[in-house]
Amino acid sequence: MSRDTATWSSEATAVYFDEPGPDDFADQRGVLMLTMDPPRHTALRALVSKGFTPRQVAKLNERITDMARDVVDSVIERGECDFVKDVAGALPSYVIAELLGIPLEDGYRLYQLTEIMSIGGLGDTRATEAAVEMFAYATELATRKRAHPCDDIATSLLHAEVDGKRLTDMEFNFFFFFFFFFFFLLLINAGGDTTRNLVAGGMCVLMDHPEERAKLEADPSLLPTAVEELLRYVSPVITFLRTAMKDTELRGVPVQKGDRVAMFYPSANRDEAHFADPDRFDVTRKPNAHVAFGGGGMHFCLGANLARVEAAALVPEVLSRMKNLELAGPVERMPSTLLPGTFH
Repeated sequence: MSRDTATWSSEATAVYFDEPGPDDFADQRGVLMLTMDPPRHTALRALVSKGFTPRQVAKLNERITDMARDVVDSVIERGECDFVKDVAGALPSYVIAELLGIPLEDGYRLYQLTEIMSIGGLGDTRATEAAVEMFAYATELATRKRAHPCDDIATSLLHAEVDGKRLTDMEFNFFFFFFFFFFFLLLINAGGDTTRNLVAGGMCVLMDHPEERAKLEADPSLLPTAVEELLRYVSPVITFLRTAMKDTELRGVPVQKGDRVAMFYPSANRDEAHFADPDRFDVTRKPNAHVAFGGGGMHFCLGANLARVEAAALVPEVLSRMKNLELAGPVERMPSTLLPGTFH
């Protein structure tokens, strides 16, 4: 389904359980990368990819370890913290700030705004105010980056061309807004909520499996396989939907044109046909062909490598410096059919 966009559309009825109506503000089919089919998705993905040149990503990777250390520094003396907000959510917001060439505190504020919009939803006053604040920030940033271009993704987007034309200010502002609300919720399938959910959920898993945690602490070389196992076991994204564009079938089950079908990533990541003892958490698991970043194809997460780098920087920093970490209270989870994020 992920690879066959001709049969399975992301745009026809969007990719969420709640199908938007024609007058619904949430109906961004054909505008948001998540809810877009070729050829528009192909063009926009190519545009966004211009901000992820090898040089820019390499430069960012060098900073992530330092930022992970700074994040832990900010909480280490407290004795107690809101791990999701202060640690797991802080690093990806700083990474986004680095990508955009803005102050780290601005990145954290924009992250807070996406949280307000995500939780509040349509018609919520605070969500509307957050959207206005974000759009105003985009306008100011576009003006500043045009006057003083830098080596960052915001400048790359401003000077990138689609069909031989640069983005207008309005196009940039519109794209920037949804970059933060959805692409940020993706980088955030790639640097925001995915990393936050992966690290926060991963630490819960490691606390629940002290033997596996001890293996990882004793042998740091296990970190790459441990990160992949955390991605499989936690599955930071729950589901996306596709719409059948013609009559077809899935493993013998008839599907009619117009039917909406859900892809449940946690279920796929516990598929006994692909994983030995799939319900067992194993930091040494190899091979580990999980689908935490999608099942391949054009919608495979753009920020997958960044998410891996962030997790690989933050998890050992927490394990090595926040010894004997334990829960200070019950874990509350945000009700969602999209992201199994720990709320706090």
